[in-house]
Amino acid sequence: MKVEYINAFIESTINALKTMVMITPKRDKISVKKDGESASFDISGLIGLAGEAVGSVVLSFPEETALKVVSNFIGEELTTVDSDVLDAIGELTNIIAGGAKKIFSERGYSFKISIPNVVHGKDHKINRPKDVPCISVTFTSDAGPFAIEISLKVAGDK
Repeated sequence: MKVEYINAFIESTINALKTMVMITPKRDKISVKKDGESASFDISGLIGLAGEAVGSVVLSFPEETALKVVSNFIGEELTTVDSDVLDAIGELTNIIAGGAKKIFSERGYSFKISIPNVVHGKDHKINRPKDVPCISVTFTSDAGPFAIEISLKVAGDK
């Protein structure tokens, strides 16, 4: 997987959280996820990608970070994870995937994004195709840690 593909999702994540949530995330670690490895944190928004780019993007938060991020996003302090929090995580995932899609489009690639799904629970797993690598990028922020997981195969790449 090319670095420029990962960078599109990193750039979109930073832009979305700066503008929509008023936090400035800092990229921390980048690693390759192993098959069957649990999602990074407790709440994960997932969007599938189809077309010239195939795979998924996952936005994953610990519950405490999710509450702070969503509180900033909607402008109201939240203290418990409920359906509104999960919906907001799905919408943030959609915004990030849409931002990355725009960057890819400017580079001549085209793909569609699915409707977001959100999974909530400790040690949940995200099934990915075995032949599609998954890169995890962790971030730090004033709201707490979080990660994006990019599982991507672009047409024409080996």
